[in-house]
Amino acid sequence: MPPAPPPDKTRRMRGFEAASSLLGARIRTAGEARGFAVSRLLTHWAEIAGPDIAACARPVKIGYAKGGFGATLTLLTTGAAAPMLQMQLPRLREKVNACYGYNAISRITLTQTAPTGFAEGQASFTPAPKPQAKAPDPQIVTKARDVTGDVADDGLRAALERLATNVLSKHERTQGKTR
Repeated sequence: MPPAPPPDKTRRMRGFEAASSLLGARIRTAGEARGFAVSRLLTHWAEIAGPDIAACARPVKIGYAKGGFGATLTLLTTGAAAPMLQMQLPRLREKVNACYGYNAISRITLTQTAPTGFAEGQASFTPAPKPQAKAPDPQIVTKARDVTGDVADDGLRAALERLATNVLSKHERTQGKTR
């Protein structure tokens, strides 16, 4: 019998993996092509710059001078927001450098264009809004209160009431469905 072929080195043996770990290398190379050695500046822009600045500007490119220290961050903004953003650039530069951990950005320039940029359908890095939960059925809430009525501690009773409401609501939704 011939020996077994060596295992494929590209096969993953750890089961399921997060999509971010699978795409991390590709995102890094795409970001590095535009000068973003740290992709955190792109993905967490609203946290770094603040919600007011993130609403009117986004990073486009980081350019490095030959033999010079520090880089130039280019931000895309609308013409109406540019004067207000121009006044906030020194504070923004401090925030961006805090993200890098050292004085990486020495200058920030603004590029003005339409609110959507030159191309339609650009990717947005803002998180999706959380779905609104609908109120549970009042009969289910009453059943949950009946079940947890003899618990003396208010905090524990409220937590158990929420748990019972969730369990009974799920039971109502799935009742009658086949698996």
